[in-house]
Amino acid sequence: MSVPKFAAVRQHESFHQELKRRVNDYFEQAGKPTTGNATLFTKAALLTGALLFLYVHLVFFTPSAGWAILECVLMGGVGAAIGFNVMHDGSHGSFSEHKWLNQTAAFTLNVFGGNSFMWNMKHNLIHHMYTNIDGVDDDIDAQPWLRLSETQPRRALHRYQHYYFWFLYAMFYLAWVVMMDYQKYFKGSIGSVPLKKMELSDQLVFWGFKVLYLGLFVALPIYMVGFGPWVIGFLIFACVAGFSLSLVFQLAHTVEPATFPVPDAQTYKMEDEWAIHQLKTTANFATNNKVVTWLLGGLNFQVEHHLFPKISHVHYPAISKIIKQACVEFDVVYNEFPRMRSAVVSHVLFLRQMGRAA
Repeated sequence: MSVPKFAAVRQHESFHQELKRRVNDYFEQAGKPTTGNATLFTKAALLTGALLFLYVHLVFFTPSAGWAILECVLMGGVGAAIGFNVMHDGSHGSFSEHKWLNQTAAFTLNVFGGNSFMWNMKHNLIHHMYTNIDGVDDDIDAQPWLRLSETQPRRALHRYQHYYFWFLYAMFYLAWVVMMDYQKYFKGSIGSVPLKKMELSDQLVFWGFKVLYLGLFVALPIYMVGFGPWVIGFLIFACVAGFSLSLVFQLAHTVEPATFPVPDAQTYKMEDEWAIHQLKTTANFATNNKVVTWLLGGLNFQVEHHLFPKISHVHYPAISKIIKQACVEFDVVYNEFPRMRSAVVSHVLFLRQMGRAA
């Protein structure tokens, strides 16, 4: 298919080029690498250790029902946190200066039932390039259940989507590991964008880790604790992880200030250059809350992440000041919510608006 093309700007006039120059200057003057640091590696070890402890205790030591439910909730939250902090940076090549460490971090997704090849196509190549462009960005394609853009058809059930979205978000992880990757694999495309050719190694990773996931998260727990306790525990884990993942990613792009640009019908060109497009379609939230930033792996700094995806999230608070200043000078919008709850409210209001718009 033909993908949109962004407006070409002379290099000395480009907002993106100026941003890159200023951010590069910051790292050169600070003498820091753009990748993760000891703080990130410590957090990764802490989260991974917590996940292993919870898994081993639940499967091999069979705690009482009350403790088991609490541990399944915690395991869902820790699993999501590993996705935010470890897998996400690893998939962008920003977790470490070493390629093998980035690949290892990215491969945590495979252990959790996803697939790093599909994620790279869907998230890194499509979503980050064509953010909020309906028909291309698969992240805003939740049809027929949700309407996330004015260019999408409106159905009767969408009138109530701001009420029932909670349930869909909770089901997201389960749908991902049971259905979504397989759909992409057999269709050979992500939405309207064809998949890159999967090499033999990609095929082996895809199927090998799918089997490993079934062994670790289905077969072994059923064998150790029985089918009934497994079903309850797995659903709790999956719902907590799914809701956490869905909500955080949706708060970045499907809120009231974010736009959904449409390419020109004749030329298929976008009005703005790529960096300005990212700022118009993306929003930050709770950037002064260190606990939120720690847990979400800096994904509350979505503006910084979308402009500089190959820079580790540990540097986002510092470079956000540079980007804000440049936005003021270039008169470019910078979307930000002071608190996470205000972003959640905006997301709910956005869903309500999309469900009732003509």
